[in-house]
Order: sequence, then structure tokens, then C-alpha cells
Amino acid sequence: MKKFLLTSAVSAIAATGALTAANAEEIKIGVILGFTGPIESLTPQMAGGAELAMQEVSDSGLLLGGATVVSVRADSTCIDAGAATAAAERLVTSDGVKGIMGADCSGVTGAILQNVALPNGMVMVSPSATSPGLSHMNNEDNGLFFRTSPSDARQGQVMTEVLLEAGVNTVAVTYTNNDYGKGLADSFQQAYEAAGGTVTINAAHEDGKADYSAEVGALASAGGDRLVVAGYVDQGGSGIVRAALDSGAFDTFQFPDGMISAKLVENFGSEIDGSQGQHPAPSEELAARFTDLVGGAFDATSPFAPESYDAAALIMLAMQAAGSSDPADYKSHVMDVANAPGEQIQSGELAKALQIIADGGDVDLVGATGVELVGPGEAAGSYRVVGFENGQEVTVGRK
Repeated sequence: MKKFLLTSAVSAIAATGALTAANAEEIKIGVILGFTGPIESLTPQMAGGAELAMQEVSDSGLLLGGATVVSVRADSTCIDAGAATAAAERLVTSDGVKGIMGADCSGVTGAILQNVALPNGMVMVSPSATSPGLSHMNNEDNGLFFRTSPSDARQGQVMTEVLLEAGVNTVAVTYTNNDYGKGLADSFQQAYEAAGGTVTINAAHEDGKADYSAEVGALASAGGDRLVVAGYVDQGGSGIVRAALDSGAFDTFQFPDGMISAKLVENFGSEIDGSQGQHPAPSEELAARFTDLVGGAFDATSPFAPESYDAAALIMLAMQAAGSSDPADYKSHVMDVANAPGEQIQSGELAKALQIIADGGDVDLVGATGVELVGPGEAAGSYRVVGFENGQEVTVGRK
């Protein structure tokens, strides 16, 4: 009889465990990035960062009583608002995602926010949409939109400091003709001229052209000690640089975040020695920790990869704090888990964070980038300043 009772008890425990596992929620999070288009060389690393956080949380078994998190990828194209909106709509209506990590480029991010996230009450956390225009949308987003990279209003100031510290007092500016490019170019010109610099020309270029000699001709006529290329490394930005080098119009450049990629060095090597650039990036200590966590699975220093890890982490920690994967429930907790008070949580410590929240405590996500959200979901942010020497990209400072 005792043996029978013991066997029955073990069977009951096993059945309960199986039932709990069977009932554990599968939470889908959309990862919408430009897997094709002008920054396609950056997006595999960005997706890798987000999915690393999701795997970390799933492996812990601590999210909402044992939920697993599944990534559902979608292509924003970076530049086609219609295609991006349709892809995001599929994520919400067909795939049933509970949050969106993305989008990437500012124009498509704004389109998805207005046309998909707002009507469906969906939380979005972008790792890389940096247009200052999105700051105004933060005030009308019903608490649904956040970003882990700082606005380009900040990048304009940083780029100004980098140039003036290098003794560059006059520049020509070319920008990709969209929300990102124009927002950055205008923010930079305002900051640079206020600090005493001179912008000789601030001109748009279109992506997808085979020949940029006319654009470079106009830039060269205006003159400048350096050419600021606020474009995309996989598109017109590289086309502008090639035309400028081939014609001898400019031999040094300033590269904002959309141009910083291993692809830039691959394209030009030592031809751009003496140039500089900047992109949102964590401190050396945080970067080293994230690199160790990634373990060579992808390039941990690629722009916006650590921001993507943090974007996904914010969504999942907010879910835990709300006790729900419903965006209507957890959206109000994103700012809470991002900022003090609470125990600081580094990259690789998401299981620890989930347990603290489950036990009734508070967390402050430091993450891979030193997350700090200000105002209505804006990132405070820091920047890595890069130089190009002997055909290689090197870190020359941080801002």
C-alpha cells in the first residue's frame, strides 16, 4: 500500500509539472529591422542582440511562471514605409506578438508607430531610430514608444565637439533624403554653427543611384575642410564617398552612425584614413561585458547591437513587473525597470532581475548600454568616437 501511495504521489507531481510546462505561455516578440536595404549589414547583429536577451530570459524559466520567448523577424526595409507597415501589421494580427523590438530607421519607425502600434496598443522599443522628430511623437504615443539610442539632437552636438576638437572649422554636409538624414543634418548644422563652425552646403542625396558625381561636384564647389556624410553605408553614403575619393573632391570624412560598420572599412580601407565618426555606444566596461556575453556569436561592437539587447530586455522585464505580457498592462512599467530606484542589472543578469521582480523587489536595468530613459521614453545615451588608421577602424574617445 505504501509503495502504491508513493508511486501515486510521484505520478501526481510529474503530472503537475507536465501541466505547468504545457500551460507556460509562449510569448512572441517581433524583431522588425531592415534585413534588406541600406543598413542590411548592421541588422543581423542587431537581431542577434535582441534574440540573445530573449534566449537568456527563456533559459531562466523565470518569466511569468516559466514562459518562453520566441523571436519573430520581419523586414522593415528601412526605407519603404508601406512595406514596413504591412510587415508590422502581420506581426500583430497574424503572428500575435506581444511587443515589438524595432523598428530601425526613423521614417519606417514613425510609420509603424502611427499606423500599427497606436491603433493596436502595441509597445515598441526602437534600438536605433534617432530622428529628433520622434521626440515629438513620444508626447502623443499613449505611452507605447521608447528608444534605447539617443536622439540625433544629441548626435549633432557630439559631432560638433569631435570636429572642432580636431580643428575642423568648415564642412560640407550631405544627407540621405529622409527623416533620419534631414533630422541629423539640421541638428548638426544648428549645433556646429552655434559653436562657431561653418557649414558651406547642406544638401540631400537620394539612395540607389549608380552615379553621385553631380552631387559631389556641388559639394566640392561649396568647399570645406571635411565632408560630413549623413547617409547609409550600404547605399548612397558609400556612393558619395567613392565619388568624392575618385574625383579628389574630399579625402577625409565625418561619418555619423548610419555609416559606421565593418562594411565601411571593407569598402574603402586606407582610403579614408584620417577620417572620423561617432555612433551611440556603451562605456568601455559595459562594452567589454557585452562582448564576453556574446562570446563571438556576432560582432558585439556593431552599432546598435547592444541597444537591441537592451530594447528586448526592457520589454521582458516590464512584462515581469506587470505580471502580464499584455502591452496594455506592461507599458507603464518600462520606465520603472529602466531607471532607479532598484538593484542595478548588467547584461547577462536578466535571470537575476526576473527573480528580484518576482520576489517583489525593484530593478534598474543598466544592461549593455547603461540604460537611462529620460522624458517620455527617450534615451540619455553616450557615444563612441572612432578614427580610421592604416585601413582600420579604431576607438579614439567617448562622449
